[in-house]
Amino acid sequence: MIDSIFTQLGLVIIIATIVAAALRILKQPLIIGYIITGILVGPLVFNITGETEITSVFAKLGIAFLLFIVGLHLDPDVIKKLGKVSIVTGLGQVVFTSLIGFLIAYVGFGFDAIVSLYIGLTLTMSSTIIIMKLLSDKNDLETLYGKIASGFLIVQDIVAIFILMLISSVASGGFAPEVFITTMMSGIILFVGLLIISKYLLPPIVEHIAKSTELLILFSLSWCLALSILFDTFGFSIEIGALLAGITLAGLPYAYEISSRIKPLRDFFIIMFFIILGSQMQFEYLSEFIVPALIFSLFVFVGNPLIFMVLMGSLGFTKRNSFMAGITTAQISEFSLIIIALGVSVGHLTKPILGFVTMIGIITILGSTYMIMYSNKIYKKLSKHLKIFERKGKKLDFNEHKGKYDIILFGCDRMGFSLLKTLGKLKHKTLVVDYNPDIIMNLMKHEIPSRYGDIDDPELISELKLKNVKMIISTIPAFEANINLLKAAKRRNKKIIMITNAKKIDEALELYREGADYVIMPHFLGAEHASHILKKFKVNKTKFTEKQAKHIKELVTRKKIGQEHPTIFK
Repeated sequence: MIDSIFTQLGLVIIIATIVAAALRILKQPLIIGYIITGILVGPLVFNITGETEITSVFAKLGIAFLLFIVGLHLDPDVIKKLGKVSIVTGLGQVVFTSLIGFLIAYVGFGFDAIVSLYIGLTLTMSSTIIIMKLLSDKNDLETLYGKIASGFLIVQDIVAIFILMLISSVASGGFAPEVFITTMMSGIILFVGLLIISKYLLPPIVEHIAKSTELLILFSLSWCLALSILFDTFGFSIEIGALLAGITLAGLPYAYEISSRIKPLRDFFIIMFFIILGSQMQFEYLSEFIVPALIFSLFVFVGNPLIFMVLMGSLGFTKRNSFMAGITTAQISEFSLIIIALGVSVGHLTKPILGFVTMIGIITILGSTYMIMYSNKIYKKLSKHLKIFERKGKKLDFNEHKGKYDIILFGCDRMGFSLLKTLGKLKHKTLVVDYNPDIIMNLMKHEIPSRYGDIDDPELISELKLKNVKMIISTIPAFEANINLLKAAKRRNKKIIMITNAKKIDEALELYREGADYVIMPHFLGAEHASHILKKFKVNKTKFTEKQAKHIKELVTRKKIGQEHPTIFK
């Protein structure tokens, strides 16, 4: 092992960069690259580093910053909007998955009760970071299933807080009811106190501090570390303090600014946590654990989505939304690894169990990444077999409109909103199809014919009566979905006018080759519109002032109905 700490860290970062670049090509989360780096730099391969005090401190800082940012992004309004489905699916997933996982571990493989309980709990947690990142890449965060996924992830994160508190309360050995009750009461008092502080004291303090960006970031780091120290002092873990520090700042208007500034710091330190996990994997136990790891991974791949689909189906959702939300649960999370690592640190578990669960994490994260990325294609293959997960009768996420329409408009956000106003003036009977439940609810309030649906759903396209439709407009920039819609519509009605949307010139040309009558390219249209205004107004200040007033009025109207530019996941 290399003695120089500087050389150790330098070589670790260099190897992590090479491995991460390779994983990036394979479209895999960088977490996997960090764990593989840990295996490479550990005693089994290059033996560059061990778990020194400095790497342990770096790992703890990484966990603290990771959970702090998770807390910053927890939005209780999501649970409020989706209430029942978020709570039922979030808690139901935890109960059924942990119970089945416990039985498989305890009865099937003969693990002792404590280890089986830990394994069962880790199988219930789905990765907030991975799911939100992949849904963001697919532009599916605003879909109904995306919102449901956000809701149940928040519920699971809250459950994880109590699991961490429970582990902390029994850290000294066996379970003592009086110690547990005392610890939980202390936690509740601290939590209530933090809620009061976050509501009444933090906003004016942070508002004053936020005048300086550097001071705001320094205060946020201090707040995160202060609560971590506080909760650690009271017998809890630093993880709970860091998570709650983020939650207390989540309602402030500066939360995203804080998150974006701290993210690079988090990324650096969290590398050490996952590298240590990888370096602690003991491959001499590989033959003993490989079969259980594969069985548990299969359960996470298949069992978790099935449990979720049953729960959503029982609530009255369509099989498509049940499947799309369910498939996001097919991996264990960074929380799972943190819980197991905490179990090792307090003496409940041995390091081979940490390596075993890490192995499950690697397998499930690798597999679920592709499952989520290609969920639409997987659904198309399995759709006809998923009917058993639908409850008969009216569906919560299905708004049927019968009758004939001249025009069908797919997508009614920003661009669609403008087109709908024009279509209304032209007196054409228009049906709006959108996958955002908030947009559909708003349209229904204004008695505009609308239907919840996804352009990627082949069953939706087949159900629409396209024979007498004169025009289809798709404002959704999903190239493959637009191609499929174009082909399906032209097969059923050769005279139909097709207007689609594209982000790239090559995509637009391909859509034209497939028969599109016009392709909207928003990036070019914006410049063309600005050029038209310049040509028309020239340097007339009065005309620009009049245009400004109209534009502000329109922007205010759009903001009132919830239209904003999409946010980038951080």
